[in-house]
Amino acid sequence: MVEPCRTSCRLSTLVLVLLVAGAMSGAATARHSSRPNENVETGVLRSSSSNYSSVASSSSEEGDHPNEQAVDDPEKVASMVDMIIKNSTERRNLGFFSCGTGNPIDDCWRCDPNWHLNRRRLADCGIGFGRNAIGGRDGRFYVVTDPGDDDPVNPRPGTLRHAVIQEEPLWIMFKRDMVIQLKQELIMNSFKTIDGRGSNVHIANGACITIQFVTNVIIHGLHIHDCKPTGNAMVRSSTTHYGWRTMADGDAVSIFGSSHIWVDHNSLSNCADGLVDAVMGSTAITVSNNYFTHHNEVMLLGHSDSYTRDKLMQVTIAYNHFGEGLIQRMPRCRHGYFHVVNNDYTHWEMYAIGGSAEPTINSQGNRYAAPVNPFAKEVTKRVDTSQSRWKSWNWRSEGDLLLNGAYFTPSGAGASGSYARASSLGAKSSSMVGTITSGAGALPCHPNRAC
Repeated sequence: MVEPCRTSCRLSTLVLVLLVAGAMSGAATARHSSRPNENVETGVLRSSSSNYSSVASSSSEEGDHPNEQAVDDPEKVASMVDMIIKNSTERRNLGFFSCGTGNPIDDCWRCDPNWHLNRRRLADCGIGFGRNAIGGRDGRFYVVTDPGDDDPVNPRPGTLRHAVIQEEPLWIMFKRDMVIQLKQELIMNSFKTIDGRGSNVHIANGACITIQFVTNVIIHGLHIHDCKPTGNAMVRSSTTHYGWRTMADGDAVSIFGSSHIWVDHNSLSNCADGLVDAVMGSTAITVSNNYFTHHNEVMLLGHSDSYTRDKLMQVTIAYNHFGEGLIQRMPRCRHGYFHVVNNDYTHWEMYAIGGSAEPTINSQGNRYAAPVNPFAKEVTKRVDTSQSRWKSWNWRSEGDLLLNGAYFTPSGAGASGSYARASSLGAKSSSMVGTITSGAGALPCHPNRAC
């Protein structure tokens, strides 16, 4: 009776051995991919072309040469994001290094004193509609050593511009503190992370960041301020293409026709136009843990009332601090679905959240402190729209803390399927907002200690 068991037992043992070996191999691979000194390139990548001057160009607009990662079907992206959120209640172990702050992004990585040895872990800590933005997680490290931007068509190896135009995934970090004054827009390629942790990096007093017709970009840990309109110039967008750029508005971060974008832990202020603008079919975006100050029109989400492709836009605004010197658009929405969750609004002069063209706005667990001005107590503003039209729009306030006379004017029929498409994570209690947002903005991170 023992003999028949031998074959099956041996097979079971073999399977078990293979599973254990596979797990050990996977763990070793994971450890190997997390080593910061593995495949690090300082300035130049071996796989990149060194002769940019031989690349032919045309004088056509960059938009005539859309990147292959462009959002051709924003509906597909939006429905995919919905499916992922619906089918996965806990995609990642966000509490592995938990500090107990209640901020799931920060609790995922900030308490690890070896964060600098595990930089790519950040890509697994995203939340909200942009939670699948992996940036350069699967690529090599690129160390920026040169703050210069002398030639936007032929950038020097070691510069930030040289890094972001590469075709391959890259995790971009900085060798030292630096101020980068860009001559023209910094046009990003797909699958890039700009990671300012460990250095004091300012992009300031010139052009700033453009994310156009690409996917999977993470912008983290930067000071971006005093951005100015630039353009009417040739600018490189990849190793194989440069083209004529008309005048840019002067946004800190401009997201145009792109998907899977995460803007996290940046300090943004005082730019010519918006601080974060997302338009032209962009979707699957998270704007989190940022510190916004000293600016008029903070955030525009949606191109125009007539651009109906933005109906599929899904954006999460979470854990941000909207601070001193702000006037309006935190955000200003068109069409689309917007989850505004656990943010701290301590200043506005006109209004906090506005919109037109029937957006769905789901405000949960925020803290709204109204200004002293008795005519600016309302959190919400329906822009250039009569009440007979906006009364059917789905805008709700749920668990928000309204201070200093602040009030939120809801609209719509109450419970609606629209809110399912404007929900991207579980809101914490508004009483926790102070703790959750206490580290908003670029962090003063130092190696070998918690950030």
